[in-house]
Amino acid sequence: MRCGGNLAKVASKRRHFGAAPCKIGPSLSSPPRREEREVATTVLASVQPVSSRAIIDSPNSTTTRHELLFLNYFRLAQALVYVGLAFTPTGVGWPHLDNSNLARLVAAGYLLFALAVVSITHLAKALGWLGILGTLLVDIVAAVLAIAAMNDARIGIAMMLAVNLAAGALLLPLRLALFLAALATLGVLGRTLFATPHAVSVDDRDFLESGLFGMAYFAIVVLCNVLGRQLRASEALAEQRSIDLVNLAQVNELIIRRMKTGVMLVDDANRIHQINESAWMLLGNPSSDQRDLGRVAPELSRRLYHWITSGKLDETATQLADGMPEVVPRFSRLAPNDDSLVLIFLDDTSLVSRRAEELTLGSLGRLSASIAHEIRNPLAAIRYSAQLLAESNEIGTTDLRMVEIINNHCSRLNDIIENILQLSRRERSRPETLNLGDWAHDFIEEYKLGNDLGNDSLRVIDNSAGPVVAVADPQQLHQVVWNLVQNALRYGRMPGEPARVLAVVRHGEHGVPILEVIDRGPGIAPKVAAQIFEPFYTTHEYGTGLGLYLARQMAEANQAVLEYVRVAGGGSCFRLVLTPPVRIEPAV
Repeated sequence: MRCGGNLAKVASKRRHFGAAPCKIGPSLSSPPRREEREVATTVLASVQPVSSRAIIDSPNSTTTRHELLFLNYFRLAQALVYVGLAFTPTGVGWPHLDNSNLARLVAAGYLLFALAVVSITHLAKALGWLGILGTLLVDIVAAVLAIAAMNDARIGIAMMLAVNLAAGALLLPLRLALFLAALATLGVLGRTLFATPHAVSVDDRDFLESGLFGMAYFAIVVLCNVLGRQLRASEALAEQRSIDLVNLAQVNELIIRRMKTGVMLVDDANRIHQINESAWMLLGNPSSDQRDLGRVAPELSRRLYHWITSGKLDETATQLADGMPEVVPRFSRLAPNDDSLVLIFLDDTSLVSRRAEELTLGSLGRLSASIAHEIRNPLAAIRYSAQLLAESNEIGTTDLRMVEIINNHCSRLNDIIENILQLSRRERSRPETLNLGDWAHDFIEEYKLGNDLGNDSLRVIDNSAGPVVAVADPQQLHQVVWNLVQNALRYGRMPGEPARVLAVVRHGEHGVPILEVIDRGPGIAPKVAAQIFEPFYTTHEYGTGLGLYLARQMAEANQAVLEYVRVAGGGSCFRLVLTPPVRIEPAV
């Protein structure tokens, strides 16, 4: 399994680096945390291709800094050699100084320059291209002057200058490196051509020697530049691969953390090493210091032991904590025949039930159109015929009662079809800003005109200090409240007493608009209340079980929350928490 393999890599990487077990915080419904936003930002940044040219030409990369540091220390050693040659005691016959003052001045000045450059490097001051080019120009001038002042040591000084040019070829573009090689060649040849009268006599051998050094300079510069570019290209590729691997590990860890399937990593000592948010919730939100699986989830620990010893998996659903949904645990070894680390997957059965319910409702929605054509037309004919029959003068009282029964059942069947059709339509809401108090009064008046209440009472209570304003689709809000009022009048009454239903409009916490439909009936049993919003669930023999389900669906389409609240002293309350309008603060 791919996710298991990815988790294994992440877990092994954490164990390799000695990382602490991951700490689980908020639930899956919480917004992404800062660390997740940082991971997403890192991943988005890694999508952009990294140019090897940019890394090659950057003087601040790690490899470039190492090369620059080597060049600076070599320059310091080179300056010390110049000093040693220039300040040789008089009794020593070699080297012969053609111009001792010039030699000592060049050696001392070059030593001070080398020390200054080394100090700047230790202070991490980026030299840049111009700085590197300038220091190499100083190297060439110093070497040419040293050769002119100490002709006996010209071969050694020229060879040391080759090292400077090689380092410059690694640090600079090829054109600049060739420019430096040309300057060094001209300097060596110029020194030979314009030798001072104090120098040793110049012959063809000196010209040949200087020309060979110039050819060597060009060859070294080209070779080192090519090798340097290949080295930096390999470094760029390795760095990009390293970034990709780190990002992949972070993405895998983030995906596993946010998976709806619970994932745990347990060792052979029954200790939890890794746990994602879903598993943390399904275990009842244990504290971070509780790592013993036997104490956190004894039943899960028992099943793990049974699976390890017998190899058989118990696939029955079990509840690992009070108030949590049932899960079906699955186990997988990280390595074959190795029980030191075991992956535990916790499949939430409620998610499976919800998916099955969504598939059922989807199939029902697709069938609803054909149901409308196949049933509504014959139903309309039956009802129209019953109405014509009721208008006949020859019909008796008994037959009139039968016609009334036909009309009632036709109305009930039509309501069932309308509810099923609403499941398939799912019209998009068109929210408007409503004064909830005025809307509730108009709704009650309209309901009373269209329905005979008899002895039942239905009224509005609006004691808010100011207007209660909400944003909702008026038609869908009308359907939701009509359904709630209809249920309250039908079921919210004590035996032998009229129904008393209130529509309460008020402000909730933080000023949110609330509309409550309250009755004084027997209330709803807790076991039944937990299922009243499920589709096709009803306790009435003539009910469809779709009214409250559709009401909640339309409420959610309007960014509202419909919930049942038990009333103290008897009765029921269906609370609709609506969305307040957006307030635009005036500009300061």
